[in-house]
Amino acid sequence: MTSVGRSLRRVTPADSLSLMSRKHELDLSKIWMFSACSGAQLRTIRKAVEEVIVPAGRVLCEEGTVGREFFFVVDGTASVRRNGRRVTTLGPGKWFGELSLLDRQPRSASVVSETPMTLLVLEQRRFNGLLDEMPTLGRKLLVAMSQRLREADAKALN
Repeated sequence: MTSVGRSLRRVTPADSLSLMSRKHELDLSKIWMFSACSGAQLRTIRKAVEEVIVPAGRVLCEEGTVGREFFFVVDGTASVRRNGRRVTTLGPGKWFGELSLLDRQPRSASVVSETPMTLLVLEQRRFNGLLDEMPTLGRKLLVAMSQRLREADAKALN
């Protein structure tokens, strides 16, 4: 069970056909953390995610708490808040929580669903299983992190 609460509606077998078609449409290579992964690795990652449906007003992650999930937005919108102030809005195709899978540090912002949402969730345990199953994934994550750090350094110097 994810930390977003016990009242999440899990996808039922009747929903599985639409889930499968959506999973195949998702381009996880656009997410920086998975950008260096092969097609086969991306397919394995897609199988590890779980689809959940949340109502409007649900706190998906809370600033200052340790994160244990990564979220990919399929449908709906959520607001991102830092120190109580709205920072941005996330919609379909956006993601959040990826750093928590890597460093297990407290969340830097809170995210609250503004509308009912469909999310794909990758839990820490499944992520660790992927790293064990695909040792090259760890190396590829380091490459992606290095690229992201270089981009941040370049922005800071300008």
